[in-house]
Amino acid sequence: MAEPGDPKGPDAHDDDHDHDAHVGFVSPACLIGVPRAPEPQADASAQPEPEIQAEARPPERERDLFDPPEPAPVTPAFAPTSAPTPRFAADVRPAPMSLYAVYVLILLAVPTLGLSALLALLAVTGRDGPDEPLAGSHFVYQQRTLWSAAVAAVLGGLLVIVNIGVFVLFLLALWVLARGAFGVMRLKAGRPIDNPRSWLF
Repeated sequence: MAEPGDPKGPDAHDDDHDHDAHVGFVSPACLIGVPRAPEPQADASAQPEPEIQAEARPPERERDLFDPPEPAPVTPAFAPTSAPTPRFAADVRPAPMSLYAVYVLILLAVPTLGLSALLALLAVTGRDGPDEPLAGSHFVYQQRTLWSAAVAAVLGGLLVIVNIGVFVLFLLALWVLARGAFGVMRLKAGRPIDNPRSWLF
């Protein structure tokens, strides 16, 4: 005879009995759930407070391990504050090539035993110098150098008789070379001779 709690008994098909309770399953009746209480409705007359919207910012992307590093801001090592000034003023023309030619003849005076200096002396004698201050100062400087060298060469030639002329001619050669090199450097730099009538530089 089957007992009342036996699932094989006559009341095994009773709907109120949970057949799955013996094996740990959930019956369909338990899955229905309990109805929730209705939520209270908000008052329609009450106006909701306006929400302050923050500025929409683009989301920052997380840096990946393989992303290249961000370049650092480049600051120039040298920032010029003003435009470079030209070497010559607008009203000053560059020195004529004849001044360079005379300086070359002066520097070749020693190797040519004074022959090129004689040609340079003929080139600067009997004509007026340039009007520009730069070229004019170099022209006067060349005239003084060549005329002084000519007088010293004649004097040294006469003093050879008393064995002093060789020393005078040697000093004259050094003086001519030094003045010629100084004049070329000043002319190439675009600078006039400060005192063209002096005996030195």
